[in-house]
Amino acid sequence: MILFIYDHTFEGLLTCIFDAYFRKTFPDLLLMEGEPLPLFYNEAIHIATDEEKAGRVWRGLQKKISKHALFSLTCCWLSELPKVDEMLFHYIQKAINSPHSIETNFADPDVLELAKIYKRVDGERVHLMQFVRFQKAADGTFFAAVKPQFNALPLAVDHFKDRFADQRWLIYDVKRQYGYYYNLTEMEEVTFEDPRQAHLVTGMLNETLMDNNERLFQELWKTYFKSICIKERWNPQKHRQDMPVRYWKYLTEKQ
Repeated sequence: MILFIYDHTFEGLLTCIFDAYFRKTFPDLLLMEGEPLPLFYNEAIHIATDEEKAGRVWRGLQKKISKHALFSLTCCWLSELPKVDEMLFHYIQKAINSPHSIETNFADPDVLELAKIYKRVDGERVHLMQFVRFQKAADGTFFAAVKPQFNALPLAVDHFKDRFADQRWLIYDVKRQYGYYYNLTEMEEVTFEDPRQAHLVTGMLNETLMDNNERLFQELWKTYFKSICIKERWNPQKHRQDMPVRYWKYLTEKQ
């Protein structure tokens, strides 16, 4: 059994593919650096991420599959699911080797499984656009916390950049401890030296960090949310289906 050990980045995965073709040696197992090795294996090859090699693989893929298929591969990577890197490796290998596009060949198990994963991640992207709730901080910045099942925040932030282009905002992924900050001109990925700060853990600003009028607007929003509910048509099951419970912790109207 041949192992490829890499840094578990998408560029690292593409480098693995480049090196596999260059070496004419294809791995049976992909491992992240630091993972325990299996009891029995023939060779463990350490792959150093190389942006030039990764770029060559990506440009080659652009000639083999559509833009949508390329986007779906990125989404699948962001799922962070176990063994998704191996599925992507096999998919890309098949795409390179095939004289025709494989993206609609759902008889292939890798194509089918990645299509299912893409659908789930894209659904999470849509949920982020629907269920992000901002709180206005004392300095005028709008803060929102999320905890998506998949790492879908990078797929959704352009929506907020377009939708709230005239406001400074920060959307923070509590689970992965990073976020995106928009300062009216550009957007950047940010992390914090101390992710244990209360508002980065709970997702809620306290009174000292909150704008003076924010609490009033929150109460107004809750009142509006309750007033538009028609009791006779209330369907809890449908409500949970349309608004997954895992988002309620960070929804103003659910506090």
